[in-house]
Amino acid sequence: MRRSVAGLAFLLALSWLASAVAQTPGTAGGGLVLKPTSEASGRGISNVALLNESGARVLRVDVAANGVRNVHTHDNVDFHLFVPVSGTVRLEVDGKQMELGPWQARYIKGGAKHGFANTGSTTATVMEVFVTK
Repeated sequence: MRRSVAGLAFLLALSWLASAVAQTPGTAGGGLVLKPTSEASGRGISNVALLNESGARVLRVDVAANGVRNVHTHDNVDFHLFVPVSGTVRLEVDGKQMELGPWQARYIKGGAKHGFANTGSTTATVMEVFVTK
């Protein structure tokens, strides 16, 4: 059941995000405004919740050129999917780094230490799908 909820959330987010990525910078489809994260969380990071329900949360995250999301954990989720939609992103998970291009999704276990950075010269967009019990 958990996997079907995650799959449904992922498919809904993909279809919504495909149209949202084409919107004006600083907004996500439907008039949702991307909000910057705190400086303590990193620099050049803005996000907006696309879905926030019991069991699943989907975020659109815009990462400015040279933007960095500091290493952090999500101890309240079972896992999450990290999906770059545009640009090139360097993802670090438990000390291992990898370069990801558009649609190169990665699975991250809940509680894993991770962070990311935009290694390109233009804004990168990432979708994160969080699944909880």
